[in-house]
Amino acid sequence: MAKLIAILNVVAWSGFWAFGYLALTSDPQASGRMTTAVILAAVGGALGLWAWFWLVRHSERLGLTRGHKRAPIIDDPDMA
Repeated sequence: MAKLIAILNVVAWSGFWAFGYLALTSDPQASGRMTTAVILAAVGGALGLWAWFWLVRHSERLGLTRGHKRAPIIDDPDMA
């Protein structure tokens, strides 16, 4: 599952940067294209952030990296 989320992370960030570039460089008179590119960039950014946070939390749970001192990991699933 972690590998699938990692692939999603790469694809989402790639979409964020690609569509963000298209949104910034598109002609202002073509508002439909710009709006579509902004929406796709926002979706890519949101998915990329979600996947990145999931991967960080997953690696902390596995002990691959140290957890943050001020944010302890909650092992109780009811608390999360």
